[in-house]
Amino acid sequence: MTAITATHSVPVTKTESRWAQAWKNMRRSPSGMIGLSILCLHLVVAVLAPWIAPYDWTLQNGYIMFQGPDTEYWFGTDNMGRDLFSRTLMGGREAIMVTLLGTLLAIVWGGLAGMTLGFVGGKVDEWLMRIVDALLAIPWLLFLLLIIALTGQQSWTLILTLGFFYGVAVIRVVRGATLEYVPRDFVVAAKTRGESRFTIVTKELLPNVLDALLVEAAMRWAWMLLAFSSLSFLGFGVVPPTPDWGLMIADTRGMISIAPWAVLFPAMALSTLIISINLTADAFAKAIGLDRAKAPV
Repeated sequence: MTAITATHSVPVTKTESRWAQAWKNMRRSPSGMIGLSILCLHLVVAVLAPWIAPYDWTLQNGYIMFQGPDTEYWFGTDNMGRDLFSRTLMGGREAIMVTLLGTLLAIVWGGLAGMTLGFVGGKVDEWLMRIVDALLAIPWLLFLLLIIALTGQQSWTLILTLGFFYGVAVIRVVRGATLEYVPRDFVVAAKTRGESRFTIVTKELLPNVLDALLVEAAMRWAWMLLAFSSLSFLGFGVVPPTPDWGLMIADTRGMISIAPWAVLFPAMALSTLIISINLTADAFAKAIGLDRAKAPV
């Protein structure tokens, strides 16, 4: 199919048609579009937060501690008299940056490993999958706490640790999706032509498991955000005074009976971000014909 213009023609590829059709299908999902809108809003706010926050998010004022929401301080103030609206706007920047990079790392290494194991098969696949099973059996929170305690709370440590741990789970999912395509004629033909394993994995298998990989990325991102906030809540994530939703909840949870807004607003920000990612992932999965409920975890 070719689109004709006044000066030249541009062919519409099969991949372009598939993504265009997926977008059309996704637009028919009200929950998916609501989730995508909220997700985009969170990303825009995270980028623009330093310029749209009305107050300095580190400025303390002992005279207005736990002041309720009003026309001056829209979300009220926290236990140190800091503006909660400004801190809530800033609270997602570090979490989104760290978890996005961690998700990218997890999807790249976990996806390549999963496709390679599914393609190679045999004893190598069996032995390495037993190692994957053993790693998945480790309690994730204890594992993360141990690594961070040994290496420190730098952002790169969190990115590498989260990316490694969640990449292990990606291996199992992508391997399962790859096994469906290994016996197909186009893979057999590539083997017959003598193409390398890397070429077959990247050029033959990757385009066919890409849909599942993108849905898996969205799922892992949501779970990684929750894990990152849990680490911050326990004091192993963001280092104060950097604003973070999990840390903000931890700092004010003891005063929830007298200042519920100090916990409510950061909790709502975190919840809406995670829910929006899941709504978007669900809608995208349905748009491309995947059933998340049957996906291995």
